[in-house]
Amino acid sequence: MREFIDKDFLLRSETSKTLYHDYAAKMPIIDYHCHVNPVEISEDRQYENIAGLWLGGDHYKWRLMRLCGVDERYITGGASDWEKFEAYANVLPRAVGNPLYHWTHLELQRYFDCELPLGPDTAKEIWQTCNEKLKSGFTVREILRQSRVEVLCTTDDPADDLIWHKKIAQDKSLDTKVYPTFRPDKALAVDKPGYADYIQKLSDTCGKQILTIDDLRGALASRLDYFTGCGCRCSDHGLDAVPWNPGSGDDDLIFKRALLGEPATPQETESFQTAMMLFLGKEYAMRGIVMQIHYGAMRNVNPGFFTSLGADTGFDCIGTPNCSRALAAYLGALQNEDILPKTILYSINPNDTAMLVSLAGAFQQAGIIGKVQSGSAWWFNDTKAGIENHLTALAEMAVLGGFIGMLTDSRSFLSYTRHEYFRRILCRLIGDWVENGEYPNDIHRLGKIVQDISYNNVKKYIEL
Repeated sequence: MREFIDKDFLLRSETSKTLYHDYAAKMPIIDYHCHVNPVEISEDRQYENIAGLWLGGDHYKWRLMRLCGVDERYITGGASDWEKFEAYANVLPRAVGNPLYHWTHLELQRYFDCELPLGPDTAKEIWQTCNEKLKSGFTVREILRQSRVEVLCTTDDPADDLIWHKKIAQDKSLDTKVYPTFRPDKALAVDKPGYADYIQKLSDTCGKQILTIDDLRGALASRLDYFTGCGCRCSDHGLDAVPWNPGSGDDDLIFKRALLGEPATPQETESFQTAMMLFLGKEYAMRGIVMQIHYGAMRNVNPGFFTSLGADTGFDCIGTPNCSRALAAYLGALQNEDILPKTILYSINPNDTAMLVSLAGAFQQAGIIGKVQSGSAWWFNDTKAGIENHLTALAEMAVLGGFIGMLTDSRSFLSYTRHEYFRRILCRLIGDWVENGEYPNDIHRLGKIVQDISYNNVKKYIEL
């Protein structure tokens, strides 16, 4: 029987062990999509205790605790940090097979040199061990340095002034490069309450009143120029479903009504968003910006908790929108005008994996490896089985060696062990194929492939 999370964790064959230890493990990290706060990087935040670093804002852990019947007071409520940590420690042993169990202990081992399994009987000792490490100067920047994070791309609204990114860029003491990502979701949400307030905020940022859809296009183009001036390499869209209903409505009228507080109907929303996505795709292509499309999440499905806690608090789930034809039509329209940017596609629904891999293969370009990609296993798919299934689909229907690899998609600075988790699964899978006689035991060639997927491909793809 293997020891718990030993040095060969998840690695079954000698080939997989060599690929991981000699090739994958040594590569730096480019985290091209995350949700960490640039303020905390700029100010080099030092957390008071492990609960603040671990449980503050981590909806994965909150969801697990709710599944175990923990009272909300110990999750997002007024309980003390120790009480919240203890509540998490009490329920974690039940999470056998859950990636959170692996992530938690990888983080304890890698950042706090703690090999104790977290549970009710070890909670106090682990609490003290972690807090002593944090008080010793283990700050946000030290975590980034220890994780060997070379580049990270945050997620930012067009109305953001990016002042913290500018401060970080001027700080020569930080080795990690921090770039903004253009996330214009709110500008497209003509069906949502508060849209007029958001457009006013965007107007204030631009210094020009936005009254028409052409004004909106001009404002977004201007902000995109501002973002690229601050190092932006990527955009991102979080969509319920990919829209495709071009020319079905008066999009300027739809926009003006939304400014007056009249939310658009579903058909009007689709028409407006189709027009705006076509416009933005062209703008990204002109500037060499990578476009990311995340879709399929059903968000805030518990109205009571959404009202009391807000978004991104653990009340989202997998949706089942059937928008493969819409996505194909959208990419095809951009390609037909020769304005298709590099694009990464993500669905929260694992049933879409094969479709996205095959669809991406239809939109390629000479001189670019994997111009359109099926992105890393996302959210509820960010599990051992989910990662294996995605990598297998890429290998069988595309070219695994051209994949741009892992991202954290996280709000926690300790989540960089997810890159290790991914790399171990990648090496395990390739090692198994070699051991089964499905690929030659050319360790140097395979090592290069593993390093490309871990680091080199994405560095070239987003043009660092």
